[in-house]
Amino acid sequence: MRTIVLALAAIMAFSGLAQAQDAAAGKKVFRKCMACHKLGPKALKQRAVGPHLNGIFGRRAGSVEGYKYSKANKTSGITWTEEVFAQYIKNPRKYLKGTKMAFAGIKDDQDIKDLIAFLKQYKADGTMVK
Repeated sequence: MRTIVLALAAIMAFSGLAQAQDAAAGKKVFRKCMACHKLGPKALKQRAVGPHLNGIFGRRAGSVEGYKYSKANKTSGITWTEEVFAQYIKNPRKYLKGTKMAFAGIKDDQDIKDLIAFLKQYKADGTMVK
């Protein structure tokens, strides 16, 4: 019986590790976003196709100063949480009708978790969380 309990505990621990967020893997996922979005201190001054993603979590949608958002985004009432972002990034145009974001989405749940871990490293000013 003890062997079965230990085996189940090991399986549960391993499956939890497999589902953990991995910022290093998220950096690779972010390559899909880099054509349009920037991160870091320089992102605050650079023009890009999309708004910078520094400090995205906790920020209201449509609020990066100087970026021209769609009406749908500006009036969405969305505050970016990990949960909202995870749903949005799977299919942006389906989640937010009228968005300008022309991106097919990221379908893999683990890739999304990893991307979130990567984005969470950046504070609103573009510096890294320590």
